[in-house]
Amino acid sequence: MSSHVPHSIGIVGLGNIGRYHAEQLSSLTAQLDVELVGGMDISPMARDRFEETFGVPTYDDSESLYETTDSVIITTPNQYHEEYAVGALAADNNVLIEKPVAHTTDSAKRVRESAKKSSGLCMVGFHNRFASPVQVLKQYIHDGRFGEIHHIEAKYIRRRGVPGRGTWFTEEASAGGGALIDIGAHAIDLALYLLGFPRVTEVSGVTRSVFGDRPDYTHLEMWGEHGDGPFDVDDSANAFIRCADNSTISLDVAWAANRTPSTEFVIQGTDAGARFDLSDGELTLFESSPTGAPHFSDTEITTRDENPHRQEQRRFIEAVRGSGPLSVNTVEQGLVVQQVMDATYRSSERNAAVTLDAAMPTAD
Repeated sequence: MSSHVPHSIGIVGLGNIGRYHAEQLSSLTAQLDVELVGGMDISPMARDRFEETFGVPTYDDSESLYETTDSVIITTPNQYHEEYAVGALAADNNVLIEKPVAHTTDSAKRVRESAKKSSGLCMVGFHNRFASPVQVLKQYIHDGRFGEIHHIEAKYIRRRGVPGRGTWFTEEASAGGGALIDIGAHAIDLALYLLGFPRVTEVSGVTRSVFGDRPDYTHLEMWGEHGDGPFDVDDSANAFIRCADNSTISLDVAWAANRTPSTEFVIQGTDAGARFDLSDGELTLFESSPTGAPHFSDTEITTRDENPHRQEQRRFIEAVRGSGPLSVNTVEQGLVVQQVMDATYRSSERNAAVTLDAAMPTAD
C-alpha cells in the first residue's frame, strides 16, 4: 500500500520575507496538502534561525534544495532572482518568485525564456492583487459595472519608510533601483492588472533621491536594519503612463515624503468610479443615475480580511495542481512591469518621454 506524499515546497532566501512566506505557508499545510521541506541561504545565521523556527533542513546550495522539492518560493535580493529561478526551472521545479522578476529587464527576459522551456510553472509575487477589496473591484470591472476605465491614479507613499539604509535595498547593483522598483512595482502592476494589461506605449517620469542619503534623515521606525553599504538609488518617482487603448496611469511613489502616507488607488470609468486603500482595505464606489431623479450614490464595500500573501500561495498551489497554462501573475506580466520601470528611469535620465517598443509583451 503506497503512502501519500504532500506537495513539497522550499524557500530560497531565508531573511525577513522568506520567513514570512514560511509562516503563511505553515497555515495552509493541512488545507492544501503541502509541506515546507527546507530552505536555502548562503548565510549560516539565516539557516540556523530558519531551522530552529520551522524545524526543517537548510542548505547553502540551491541544487540540494531543488532535489527535495516540487516547488520553491524565491525571496532573495533582486539581483539573485534570475540565478535561482533559472536553476529551479531547469530542475523542473515550480517557482513563485517575489516581485520584481529581476533587477534588470534583460535579466527578467532570461527568466521568461527559462520558464518557457521548463515543465514547471513560474508565478510572480504581486500579492496585492489578492487583497479582498482588489478581488471585489476586479470582478466588478469584469462585470462591466465601470464601463470603460480610462484612468487610474496609483499612489504608494510613505512619510518615512526607506528600508534598511545601507543594505541591498538601497544599493543599485543589488536591487536594480530604489522606491520605484520596490513599492512602485506593486503600484504599476496593480494599475495594469485593473486595466487588463493593455499595451503600454509611452512613459514620462522623474525619479529622485531627496531623503535617503541625508545625514539628518529623521525617522521614527525603519523596516530592516542599518547597513554599511551605499545609498545610490531613488527614494521617490512620479510618472505618467500611456497605453495603446488610450487608458492612462498617474504614478506617485515614495519611500519618504513630507506629506501624509497614502496607498490610495482611484479608478475613473465611463459608468462608475472607485477609490480603495491598500492599507486599511477601504473600498468606495462612485456612481450616478437619472433613475427617479438625478442622483449620486457612494457605496462603501466591506470585505472579509484575508492575508494576500496566503491567498497568493493558495493560487500558486492551485495553479501547480491544475491543468493548462498559468493565467495570473505570469512572468509576461512581470516583464511588462519591469519594462515600465525601466522606461521611467530612462525617461528621468533623458528628461523626456520614452516610447516603448510595439513588440513588448501584451501580458494577456
